[in-house]
Amino acid sequence: MSRAGGRGDRSTAREAEERAAALIARRHIMTLYSGRDDPWSHRSRIVLYEKEVECQVVFVDTEQLPAGLADLNPYNRVPTMVDRDLVLYESHIINEYLDERLPHPPLMPIDPIMRARARLMLMRFDRDWYSRIQDIETGDKKRATQARAVLRDGLTAIAPVFKDQPFALGTDITLVDCTLAALLWRLPLYGIELPRQGRPLLDYADRLFKRSAFQQSLTENERDMRPIPAGRRA
Repeated sequence: MSRAGGRGDRSTAREAEERAAALIARRHIMTLYSGRDDPWSHRSRIVLYEKEVECQVVFVDTEQLPAGLADLNPYNRVPTMVDRDLVLYESHIINEYLDERLPHPPLMPIDPIMRARARLMLMRFDRDWYSRIQDIETGDKKRATQARAVLRDGLTAIAPVFKDQPFALGTDITLVDCTLAALLWRLPLYGIELPRQGRPLLDYADRLFKRSAFQQSLTENERDMRPIPAGRRA
């Protein structure tokens, strides 16, 4: 009896240790609080899948954010990332952290000059294009029309870059491409049609959309956007 009881005690203790280890492991997994269809959350999810990061994605309703999110992020918005004791917000900060925290495969150039160029491009995309999204979604008709024109003209202007290279900075995908991908996917939703001169950019968009990481990043809401295949436009 005592021998059997001893085995039972050891088994129970081992199971308790395994449960404790599992809880610790779960706590150490990164958590990304994400919207289901906003481009800021989407571009961070694209980075997650390009990096193949082990991360728990928690989807939240952006119209009714959970009360606890404000305790993590003083701006009370998504995306917000928790990595153990570190809390990050703003998708470009999250994305650069992921690239530095898990450097393979790299999503920023190694060369400091090219890295600086990448950061300038990301800054301009946010200021010139991403900042217009709210006007398209919730602004009055005049502001929405102006915002669409800015996006259409800006995207058309960079289209020639993609005639001679597969990605924004050359032969390798970077955070710049992840940021563009989330925006380009939504062009039909925003009512933006690129002219014929934009075809190189549309071909580039098709290449991005076919990537496994991009397909994995899509939520059901985003798949329902059903963008027109780039090759069929203009």
